[in-house]
Amino acid sequence: MKILFVEDDAMNRRVVKEMLTAANIEFDEAEDGPAGLKKIDEEVYDVILMDLRMPGMDGMEAIRRIRARDDEKARTPIIVVTADTALNLRGQCLEQGADEFLIKPVEVRALFETIAFTIAKHKKARSRTGDGGEAA
Repeated sequence: MKILFVEDDAMNRRVVKEMLTAANIEFDEAEDGPAGLKKIDEEVYDVILMDLRMPGMDGMEAIRRIRARDDEKARTPIIVVTADTALNLRGQCLEQGADEFLIKPVEVRALFETIAFTIAKHKKARSRTGDGGEAA
């Protein structure tokens, strides 16, 4: 499994990196939306963890751009990871194409459960549509 975490805060990236590497999960990081989109151009990820509030391009715009791609990478599962607790934010993220939503600070168990749930949901949906059920 390979995960990309798009997050502008270096401390948050380090915390999630420690969680993922402790579980032997391959991990890349990007410090903002444009850097995340570049990584997606270069690599294939099983899951993208996306912060919302970043300078320049926010996470919502990055999600829209990923979903607008004309290749298989457009279907990569995206989990929003944010400290923002605004009302209806989860619904807005799902409308823009996110698959799941986590509030920071993220607990290890919640992170892994959400990743597993999101991947399983994608595999199930893809097997129903005849796409073979493999993650992007």
